[in-house]
Amino acid sequence: MERRPLIAGNWKMHLTSDQAVALARTIADAASDVADRDVMIAPAFTSLPAVAEVLADSPVLLGAQNVAWEEQGAFTGEVSPVMLREFGVSLVIVGHSERRHIFGETDDLINRRLCGALRFGLVPILCVGETLEDREDGITMQILEQQVRSGLAGVEAGDMARVVIAYEPVWAIGTGKTASKEQAQEAHRFIRSVVGNLYEKKLAQQVRILYGGSVKPENVDSLMAEPDIDGALVGGAALKSESFARIIHFI
Repeated sequence: MERRPLIAGNWKMHLTSDQAVALARTIADAASDVADRDVMIAPAFTSLPAVAEVLADSPVLLGAQNVAWEEQGAFTGEVSPVMLREFGVSLVIVGHSERRHIFGETDDLINRRLCGALRFGLVPILCVGETLEDREDGITMQILEQQVRSGLAGVEAGDMARVVIAYEPVWAIGTGKTASKEQAQEAHRFIRSVVGNLYEKKLAQQVRILYGGSVKPENVDSLMAEPDIDGALVGGAALKSESFARIIHFI
């Protein structure tokens, strides 16, 4: 089954609003000739309004790096899905390893964020992945299954078409290390099988699964050639217009 690739740039806590606007302009230009794949950038919350203006007439989608699960309320420091939609955000990253391991977000909290995103019409990108210790202990697949099952708890089959999953081995994020294409494919295939067991195989074949973990111009082509890798969640390389443009135009 043909799945439309998605290249997503996660800018993390980088760039002032002016810097974000400048980078967004160059990416919008670079993506202007791309018709067979989706491109998304997720700037910091403070830059969303300005970047939204730049992307207004562009095929590049606007994403956010996290999302709350309620429309409004006493949730200091959170940003609601309604607030994000006001600026044209269409996708949100949930469960990124930095949220899990630095800020202590639990599987239950991540599931609430994901379900909140769906409830308010946003596309969640659910991040899952093992630590180096998990991989060395031989429990990578158990960790992935637990995170996928927990993250998708309560999600109806009819909503799964709007869910994207990103496999990001924690040991490869920002380290310069990349999972080999064989390691990445094995994990992606396993994640798809978990989704198939939760729902049905036909639906699992429709779900896009991205690879995230030191994606660079030098490795994107080989990663994207694997049958179960449907795109990339890009960190550091997404902050450089030239490298991200090359990743967008993977072969």
